[in-house]
Amino acid sequence: MYWTRCLLLIPIAALAALPTLFGGDKKKEDPLPPRKIVSLDPRFDKLLPKNAVVETIARGFIWTEGVAWSKDGKFLVFSDIPHNVVHKWQDGKVSEFVKPSGYTGKEPRGGKPGDEPGSNGLLFDAEGRLTLCEHGDRRVTRIEKNGTKTVLADSYLGKKLNSPNDLVYHSNGDLYFTDPPYGRPKWEKDPSLELGFFGVFLRKKDGKLILLTKEMTRPNGIALSPDEKTLYVANSDFAAPIWKSFPVKDDGTLGESKVLVDGMKWVKDKRPGLPDGMKIDTAGNIWATGPGGVWVFAPDGTVLGNIDTGTNTANVSFGDDGSTLYIAANHDICRVKTTTKGKGY
Repeated sequence: MYWTRCLLLIPIAALAALPTLFGGDKKKEDPLPPRKIVSLDPRFDKLLPKNAVVETIARGFIWTEGVAWSKDGKFLVFSDIPHNVVHKWQDGKVSEFVKPSGYTGKEPRGGKPGDEPGSNGLLFDAEGRLTLCEHGDRRVTRIEKNGTKTVLADSYLGKKLNSPNDLVYHSNGDLYFTDPPYGRPKWEKDPSLELGFFGVFLRKKDGKLILLTKEMTRPNGIALSPDEKTLYVANSDFAAPIWKSFPVKDDGTLGESKVLVDGMKWVKDKRPGLPDGMKIDTAGNIWATGPGGVWVFAPDGTVLGNIDTGTNTANVSFGDDGSTLYIAANHDICRVKTTTKGKGY
């Protein structure tokens, strides 16, 4: 949600010009931005075939997010947050999958850059059920096999969540998710906010909700290492564009964090984006969206390489047989073939 966060830097008088600034749906007619793959470490060369290219498979959305692969249905889903819809991509065709995806309120919202009422992070659980971070309705939900919706989390200690953003399941069924303010109309200044912090939460399989940390200013993307002993959280803040790692205790709570990667140099270079969604491969490498596209980090934080999408990039997901990386890149959905596989395949 980089362009949403960029609005914090735009004078109020300029907000009326947002469709011009960001292009909206007209981006469908724009030429493709330049895309390239850059290796910074020999280990990166082993993660992608020599002839790997960034392929654009769908265009014309306002802001894509939450890419997730259905292993059962063999299709991709992704959020277009301003349009309040989850799309399905299968065999080159795009169709509506869930609408409304994240906002069912009476006040009109969405349809333009800067307003994010729809779903954000998406993830299929072990039973193939789609779990959604619903911005506008401020909750995490799950669509059951019969089509009904179950609310997994919508409040903490009697106070409404801000706007759940991204999520990851533990193999035991517990759910980790982040809760920054980006789904509220005025973000962190919105009068509807009740918690007073932006947290990382653990929703236990029995329904208990635990606040893990509120130390991060803008917690966003989230992922677990293959052994589930480390939790990674991206911080989408211009003042602290970092990725943190937390040791995971036996009860699922977190130990003391450390900065895994600091992306300030990429922000200063004016690369588009901020730390956002990420996924882990079977070797423990982190495929993380951030300033300049998708970065690949070794588990120790070494930067291995970059998939430069040429635009603001929000999230990634491994799909197909687990070796294709799907990318939500602003108005587009892209993919890159890899020689590794995503965790869980």
